[in-house]
Amino acid sequence: MNIRYSKISGTISLMALSTLFFSCEKFLEEAPSKTTSLVVKTTAQIDALMNNTATFYVEENRTQTYGTDDCGLTVDVYNGGRGVFSVMAAFQFATWDTQYLPDDTRENVWSNEFKKIFTANLALNNVDKVTGTDAEKAVIKADAHFARAYSYWILANTYCLPYTEQNKNEPGLPIKTSTSFEEPLQRQPLEKVYALIEADLAEALKTPVSLTQSGRPRHWRASKAGVNAFAARYYLNRNNNVKALEHANAALADYSTLVNYNTEMRYGRDGSVVINSGTPQAQTVVLKYPYTHDNQTDLTDMVGWKEFLYFRMLNHGSWWYIPSSELLNLYDKSNDLRYQYHMVEGYSYDRGMTKPSFDYPGYIFFFKDRIPSGPTVAEVLLTKAEAQARSNEPAAAMATLNTLRAKRMKPGPWVDLVATGKDDAIKKVIEERRREMPFVQRWYDLRRYNNNDDPNDDVVLTRTFYPYNASNVLFNEPVKTYTLPKNSRRYATPLPKTEIISSNGVIQQNTY
Repeated sequence: MNIRYSKISGTISLMALSTLFFSCEKFLEEAPSKTTSLVVKTTAQIDALMNNTATFYVEENRTQTYGTDDCGLTVDVYNGGRGVFSVMAAFQFATWDTQYLPDDTRENVWSNEFKKIFTANLALNNVDKVTGTDAEKAVIKADAHFARAYSYWILANTYCLPYTEQNKNEPGLPIKTSTSFEEPLQRQPLEKVYALIEADLAEALKTPVSLTQSGRPRHWRASKAGVNAFAARYYLNRNNNVKALEHANAALADYSTLVNYNTEMRYGRDGSVVINSGTPQAQTVVLKYPYTHDNQTDLTDMVGWKEFLYFRMLNHGSWWYIPSSELLNLYDKSNDLRYQYHMVEGYSYDRGMTKPSFDYPGYIFFFKDRIPSGPTVAEVLLTKAEAQARSNEPAAAMATLNTLRAKRMKPGPWVDLVATGKDDAIKKVIEERRREMPFVQRWYDLRRYNNNDDPNDDVVLTRTFYPYNASNVLFNEPVKTYTLPKNSRRYATPLPKTEIISSNGVIQQNTY
């Protein structure tokens, strides 16, 4: 879906709805027709759109998956089974390509997030025209503003440069606040995009809804805890530690439940793979998966992850989050239960590296492709700890950090960390963020680390890999070193060429 919206106002095309939205709500069960339309009359109908989990929860962002030092796509891993890597975009994202990536038709971040923005706009444009109580309308408005703010933040932190005083007039995004095709498609300055995000966030923070409803958490809709958690993420990203701490505390005041990995995690169904078949080295290898891996299709288990404050999942279509050696070495492999349950030893066998065998782990959370990316209680604690550390409160930061570690580590003296000062506290929090949230937050973190006032957290990314062209890895040629320096314009991912073409060139590509 490109962002050249069709003209939809108070009447919603059922054919469009049947394509875009899937729900068991009565509103969406009407038989689709090319010649009929359904007039939106009630808040219940709009609420059905906002209540459709499938519309909002998926994030497919290969910049996050491959573009950081959490990803271990190395020459050795590639050589371990070249046939496993059938999608060229993996190498292109891993080496921060700009030449070939615009032609990648499988990158869905742009279209998926603008679909969510469209749904939010549909709700906002119609909610004051339908019957329903003021209280019902207030909830829908807060929910829609939150969804739009969240999607614009994802888009801005994928396709635009980091927001700084120097970059505020750099190309941002098309600003869509209605469902009309008449809104301009030109990319607005980055400053205007962030102004919209902050305005939406201010409206979303007015939500009267607590996360827990009738004794059960409702993670898939806006809530006080969820909106404050995202606000804490947003302000940490903007290097505003005071407001990040304020919103982190507000989120935790509403909901602070953690999963105790000592008592609530377990292994699920084992995997079994034969390696080196037909040779003297043949053997059957058992792969130990967490129980969260077991159900591939049912959203119930994922929505039921009780640390969610807002339900969003990073979805990786090739089914292998490849941890780098740097990431693996951050874990206490004997005592950190996140390593025990989420780093599946020998996962490369599952991916097909069986003859000759090549042994390498994979990061698994829900099934093989989904990791929680929406705000969680764990993330809010890490945000709070970092804001405290950067505000020169190292002892408070470690106390906050250790609250999380107590639920993730086997009991023992290794649980509680102590910082020698501000810089050491920041370092320890950064390492804990990587252990707790590999792949999902590292790209966003690197952008802000390289654009704050602290030189100690700057990161220059490098990767040694083969050269390649549009269709092949040139593995017979010498390897080369690819680099993403601190102020690289490649921190803005190339826009899909399909969007540029469909806009007749109105949407401009990033410059590099």
